[in-house]
Formats: sequence, C-alpha cells, structure tokens
Amino acid sequence: MSLPQLLAGCVVLVTADRRAGDLRAALERRGARVVHTPALTIVPHTADADLVRETQDLLAAPPDVLVVTTAIGFRGWMEAADAAGRGEELHEVLDRTRIIARGPKARGAIQAAGLEADWVAESETSAEIRDVLLTEGVAGRRIAIQHHGAGADELDVDLAAAGADVTSLVVYRWGPPPEPDAVAYGIDQAAAGDIDVVVFTSAPAASAWVAAAETAGVLPSIIGRAASGGLVVAAVGPVTARPLRGAGIVPLLPERSRLGSLVRAIVSHYESDTARVVETVAGPLQLRSTAAVLDDEVLAVSPSGLALLHLLMDAKGDVVSRSEVLEVLPGDSRSGHAVEVAVGRLREAIGDRRVVETVVKRGYRLALA
Repeated sequence: MSLPQLLAGCVVLVTADRRAGDLRAALERRGARVVHTPALTIVPHTADADLVRETQDLLAAPPDVLVVTTAIGFRGWMEAADAAGRGEELHEVLDRTRIIARGPKARGAIQAAGLEADWVAESETSAEIRDVLLTEGVAGRRIAIQHHGAGADELDVDLAAAGADVTSLVVYRWGPPPEPDAVAYGIDQAAAGDIDVVVFTSAPAASAWVAAAETAGVLPSIIGRAASGGLVVAAVGPVTARPLRGAGIVPLLPERSRLGSLVRAIVSHYESDTARVVETVAGPLQLRSTAAVLDDEVLAVSPSGLALLHLLMDAKGDVVSRSEVLEVLPGDSRSGHAVEVAVGRLREAIGDRRVVETVVKRGYRLALA
C-alpha cells in the first residue's frame, strides 16, 4: 500500500552520512525529492593501533564502569577486538563490568553483543550520565568511555577532575565531507530558496554545515528563510539541534530522537502548515521550492510560473500589475507579450483557468475562495 504523497514537490537536503539511505527512502516514499550531500564522513578506527593498545590495557586492568555513547561506535569496538583476536576476552571482562548506555540505540548494540546495560540515559545526553556518576561518586573508580565521533562532550574531563581514572576509547571520528563542492552547492540552494527542508542527524554535521554556510556568506539568508517558514530545518534530537540554535535557527524536532519520528515530524509540519496555504476557488494552493500543490495535486509549473505564483500569493488576492509580473520573470524581455505567455502557461499548468484572473487594464490576481 502506497503512502500519501504529503511531501510531493518538496526538495529535502539530507546532510547525514550514516543511515542516509534509510532516511532518503522514507522521505521519497512520501513524495519528496531528496538531495544527499553529507556534511561530514565517518572515519572508522577499527584498524588503529591506538584502539587495539587501549583495549589491551583495559583487559589488563578492567574498568569498574563502561560508558557506551553510540551504537555504531560500540559495534566497531567489538569488531576491532575480534580482528585483534581479543573479542572473547573483552566480552568476558565487560560481562563483569557495570555498563551505562547513552540512549536506547546504544543499549540495543550492547544487547546485540550478548551483554546487558545496567543503566540507560533516556535523554541520550552525556550530561545525564555525568550527573548520575558524579552524584554516585567516582573518586578512585576506573571508568572507560567509548567516544562518539565528536568526542565525549567533556565527560571524560569532568569525571577525571572528580577523581576517576578515565580511559577514552575513540572508535570512529568525523572526517571532512566526501564532496565539499556538493555541500557548498546545497547550502547555496538552501539560501536561494531551492530547498524546502534541511535534515540533520548529528551535532557535528550540523555544526560543520552552519560553519560552511557562514564561510560562504549565506548564513543570514538561511536564518531568514528558516524564520519566515520558507525553509524547514529539522534535527533528530536536542543534542543535534544545539549548533543550530546557537546559530539562531529554531529547528523542527520530533517527539522521539528516531529517524522514523523525524520523518513523521516533517510530514506533520506540512500537513498543519496553514500559514503558507492560500484557499483558491479550485482548492488550497501551497508553494514549494520546485512545485506547486493545488488541492493535494502536484502541478508541473515552470520556474517562471512559480515566480509568478509567488507574486500572486504574496498579494493575497490583490491585483498585481503587468510591470510587477515582468519584474519577476526571468530574462530581459519587457514586452506585454511575455506577460501574456507566462500567465497562459501558468493557467495551463494549473488546469483551472479560474485560479488566475485577469483584471482588465490593471493586471492579474488569484481568485480566492
């Protein structure tokens, strides 16, 4: 059974490296056109001598507590231990260790390895883990922390300052984007109005994307589009949202920090976004970056037609003059014929000639319900 095409006409920019395929498929099933430009890449450490050495040190002096911050990092660590011939020994040590998981996904990876998490930070933040451990007291305790790609959010520093003997295990790190030019192009499109939604699933990627937009000089335009509702900036959870908020962007957040919830939040936003819908005589009309949607039907409108529709929608039923139409049409033509051609083609694309009215000797307007 096909899903309702509630994102038809939407262009969604996905900045994720990990699980981008799942996210893309979920969005496309709902009608979106997805542009994928990873802001960062995940660089695995599974072959690093440092990780193997740190694992061996941990086996020689087992920790009292292990903090698992990410599912992908924990799985990578287990794979690296197996490749070094120490996987079974590591499993035995961790089976006797108190394991703390930073969220349900980390707990799932722990369970998949045949181990059990003794406590889970449901907020999925290092701050919650820090508060619990400091309240319990960590002086003299050996604590191992499996970092995520951007580090441990100062968790290792704070616990060491409180007297813990901390071992930090970096299983993967964030590297530069695979195609910097594609990232820059996506940012320019978001600033220019050719993107409807930008999706973030990690704080490092959000931070890198914002920094790239600032370097390109288009961050103010992106902030302005987001504030006006023309650009939806969506983050998978509050941790990912932090760099966006720091830049002055208020992101759309799902109820739960999951990809499925993130997609549902985007769909719900467009279902309930009445502020950017105009009720015409032929039904509700909504504009997106590359298409117009009239009464739930996606219209094949040209760029010139979209520019004209934007002008008519902004007028909210008032008349726009022929000279105003000429101003928004591409090219250098200043003839009345160019206006007539553009209006005629727009009416054909809409399929209901009543929607764009001609007001004799004055111009054109949308026929509102």
